[in-house]
Amino acid sequence: MTAPTYEFGFIGTGNMGGALAQALCQTVSPDQVLLANRTAAKAEALAGRLGCDVGGNEDVARQCRFLLLGVKPQMMADTLAPLRDILSRRADRFVLVTMAAGITMERLAALAGGNYPVIRIMPNTPCAVGAGVVLYTANELVTAEELERFTGAFAAAGVLDPLEERLMDAGSAVSGCGPAFICQIVEALSDGGVACGLPRKKALLYAAQMVQGTAKLLLETGEHPAALKDAVCSPGGSTIAGVRALERAGVRGAVMDAVTAAVERTKEL
Repeated sequence: MTAPTYEFGFIGTGNMGGALAQALCQTVSPDQVLLANRTAAKAEALAGRLGCDVGGNEDVARQCRFLLLGVKPQMMADTLAPLRDILSRRADRFVLVTMAAGITMERLAALAGGNYPVIRIMPNTPCAVGAGVVLYTANELVTAEELERFTGAFAAAGVLDPLEERLMDAGSAVSGCGPAFICQIVEALSDGGVACGLPRKKALLYAAQMVQGTAKLLLETGEHPAALKDAVCSPGGSTIAGVRALERAGVRGAVMDAVTAAVERTKEL
């Protein structure tokens, strides 16, 4: 059986594919990574920074052991259709890796035209700085060795956590969509600081660092968020006054609604 030319190949190097490629190249030699993108210049720019090779979708389909499909759900069928014949003719073993929201492993294999090994992942953009979350699951055709190799290769992305496929949409709404929600909150905190006289750069620094530190405190102490919130709220103090304002505005319910809306939209896709 002929060995693949590259161990990892990316079809799609947008925000998410690019973030994963950056994380991957911290643990895997860049000469084992092949990048392809609909806009070739984007793949070439990323390859120039990381030291990877650039090719077309067909090259990735033909030459890579792990094929990471970083395209939007609505583009998956059109992306895979021209590759079905190439994949069917391969005599060596390969694994398809999908990061498309709402597409099951069974559906992905059908679009690819065969009963292939599939790993489904739901990453987030903080993977680019090693502080991400990658939810993953695999079908029964993926071997334990393949799954171990894959998760080990992407260890630099952050936390990799196994999750049943039936929960992927919910998990992605929290960890995958969550960065957008948190950025809105950080922006709002920063705007509030500016409204109260802080320079913009300082307000943004304070808000972003506070979010990072609070997340670290939650993870390292294992405390419930409510307990850490209560620890900041002195009786009759400024923090509880702010918490009261948030409750009046329905922030808690709005955030919950954002997660459920993201799940519902994913199911529509």
